[in-house]
Amino acid sequence: MRRLLRRSDDEDPEAAPEPEDAPLPEDVVDFPPPPPADTWAADVLGQGFQARTLPLLEDDEGEVVATLVRHVPADDPGALPGTPSSPTFAVLYLHGWNDYFNQQELARQWAVIGGAFYALDLRKYGRSLRPHQTRGYAETLSTYDEDIHAALRVLRAEQGVGTDLVLMGHSTGGLTAALWAHRHPGAIRALVLNSPWLELQGSAVLRALSQPLVERLARLQPTSVLPVTGMGFYQRILDGWSEADGPVPPGLEDDPFVTGWAPERAWRLPDAPIHPGWLAAVLAGHAQVAEGLEIPCPVLVMSSGRTILGPRWVPEMRESDVVLDVEQIRRRALDLGPLVTVARFAGAIHDVTLSVRPVRAQVYSELRRWSRAYVLRPARVPA
Repeated sequence: MRRLLRRSDDEDPEAAPEPEDAPLPEDVVDFPPPPPADTWAADVLGQGFQARTLPLLEDDEGEVVATLVRHVPADDPGALPGTPSSPTFAVLYLHGWNDYFNQQELARQWAVIGGAFYALDLRKYGRSLRPHQTRGYAETLSTYDEDIHAALRVLRAEQGVGTDLVLMGHSTGGLTAALWAHRHPGAIRALVLNSPWLELQGSAVLRALSQPLVERLARLQPTSVLPVTGMGFYQRILDGWSEADGPVPPGLEDDPFVTGWAPERAWRLPDAPIHPGWLAAVLAGHAQVAEGLEIPCPVLVMSSGRTILGPRWVPEMRESDVVLDVEQIRRRALDLGPLVTVARFAGAIHDVTLSVRPVRAQVYSELRRWSRAYVLRPARVPA
């Protein structure tokens, strides 16, 4: 197992190393070894999932990689009945902040629609995180173009250059995906955004006031840690039902929403550090969205039906987005392009695909319906 120590601008590079038996700081974590480069290997998600490392250009911290994960339905004991043996399009998924790909059910649902499913752990996240790196750090969201293009080279080689592509992103990954689609018109058939982070919580006025301060900090101390802490409510939801929540709803005893989605704690910290350089990149992306994007392909924007952003835990948080303001998501969605579908799901959480089972059923039903309209090409009728 590798170990990662969170770095900051306050570290003394001349300090003597700690002895081997010294107590470990709380922010040192163990995480699984990386997959090999240039070949597929079994992934940590188990049968039916494979991963490979994508080498990228070095940056000022040293080696940089991304990691591509693919779903292989023929090897997946959990593959859904009716999954076609030959996909008709491909899907590339981008995760959000402090996250990585861990949604097997999402892959299986895309596969039954007819999509060859791939997911990308972006540089300095999840499977791509290396001990010498600042977790999740990038100074501009366009940096991820290299990651995405490296993934697309593999995807095109396997699925064919002319294969239709659906790009999907969650939260910050949704913002990254939207900006990439704007810069690469015609590259994808459709864009699916799952609770995309399109605006700073509060208002555009708050963003305008805070952006100069954040940009100044980004110039002076880009990788310092901002004094911002989360409440841990979203992590509590992902960890599953607790005794404080009362009795489990009937019929949901085996639902991962109740038993817990079991995220890899080394790859998803309960309270990840926020760096000014990264936040400035996000705010710049928000400003671009506010100016209006021109994404020519159909866009599906999915979100919860409501937001609860409070200082104290309430049971209703398990049926709400506790990370982003869904009203802002819906307002900004209209700035993405000429053809945008907005779908709200009552009872959904921030990642709508990790909501309680009845809500997930609604999400995937809508995804199938939308895909039939905008992704799947009609069968050719013989002359």
